Amino acid sequence: MGLLTFKGGIHPDDGKGFSKDQPIRPLLPNGDMVYPLSQHIGAPANPVVKKGDHVLKGQLIADAGGFVSAPVYSSVSGTVKGLEQRFNPAGTKTECIVIENDGEYQEADAFPVKPLEEMTREEILDCIGKAGVVGMGGAGFPTRVKLSPKDPDKIDYIIANCAECEPYITADYRRMLENTDELVSGMRVILSLFPNAKGFFAVEDNKKDCAEKIRAAIADEPRMDVRLLQTKYPQGAERQLIYAVTKRAINSAMLPADAGCIVDNVETMIAVHNAVINGKPLTERVVTVSGDAVNTPGNFRVLLGTNHRDLIEAAGGFSAEPEKLISGGPMMGFAMVSLDAPVTKTSSSILAFRKDVVSRSQETACINCGRCVEVCPSRIIPSRLADYAQRHDEEKFVAMNGLECVECGSCSYVCPAKRPLKQAIGSMRKTALANKRKK
Repeated sequence: MGLLTFKGGIHPDDGKGFSKDQPIRPLLPNGDMVYPLSQHIGAPANPVVKKGDHVLKGQLIADAGGFVSAPVYSSVSGTVKGLEQRFNPAGTKTECIVIENDGEYQEADAFPVKPLEEMTREEILDCIGKAGVVGMGGAGFPTRVKLSPKDPDKIDYIIANCAECEPYITADYRRMLENTDELVSGMRVILSLFPNAKGFFAVEDNKKDCAEKIRAAIADEPRMDVRLLQTKYPQGAERQLIYAVTKRAINSAMLPADAGCIVDNVETMIAVHNAVINGKPLTERVVTVSGDAVNTPGNFRVLLGTNHRDLIEAAGGFSAEPEKLISGGPMMGFAMVSLDAPVTKTSSSILAFRKDVVSRSQETACINCGRCVEVCPSRIIPSRLADYAQRHDEEKFVAMNGLECVECGSCSYVCPAKRPLKQAIGSMRKTALANKRKK
């Protein structure tokens, strides 16, 4: 079988050499821990602790605020200092619970769990929901909701997104190598919810060592297989991944479940394992610290709520004052205005670069070269959509399938005129979606 892929896409310098060979290291935080109440898509969590309360590691501090929501747990033991407005990694202020870390890490009791084969479907879903598991690749959609489609019997494929196609990020790569059994266990848990489904680990071919290790781990798992993908960005985007693996296409009006698929990334599947098998809530994740402004890039197991400054210190500090800080990957992440922000459930990496190449670029007029059309994975016309967006022509933007953009940034990357195509399209897309919901 040849390598699986989709039409379009780009091949940026992956930058993974900075950190891919660095094993995961545990990181204990310094100072106060900050827990945003909204670390997921949906309603913010509701605080269940107050100022002065003593909490344990793994203790519930904010409960889900609705069906599409997720609880938040303390990752340390200590004293609640209060509910405060603090910056999140995106640079906006949000309600956060602040806890003074006592450095003792006394743990609350794990959830009571039964052997997987003795658990009902509802018990498994409750365990995942109660643990606060969300999509940890960046979207933050509550996993319990994702695993609760209307008709479970119509789900044909569970896809583990092992692509990690964003440049520089290597957290999932290290997870696949170092926590293979936990990853496979997470897939086993999810497959137990869908009797007719097969599980695929979709791995890019620049991670053949991961593919081989996963294959060895699933040798006795008849419902699981590995699918090798062509190394290309955005191979890990949900729509592109589904098409590459199954040849089933979905659009902006559909959910993966409409095509008989469910997609979860590596970190999420490991969190599912920890919740259902070990009775552990989500209190930590692996984060990559990388970029040419970092002294010793690496991958760290980080307690949620840890300040980003602690990550930079753990990576040896800056080798030079960075012009650009990015939370997430350079293609779909966002610039950070300050390191004084906590690691959240969706924080996959922090990148620091000596030069801000994008801000130094000079935008010129479109030369109608068509490169943005060639690389667009959604098969739309980014240059024209950006024109409509800049003219605030929402009607033409929607008519030209602007809502189908996945905001991967491939168009901006290849544009010789250095036009901010993704930013213009993304802004208009958000407006159009908001207006669509109002109607």
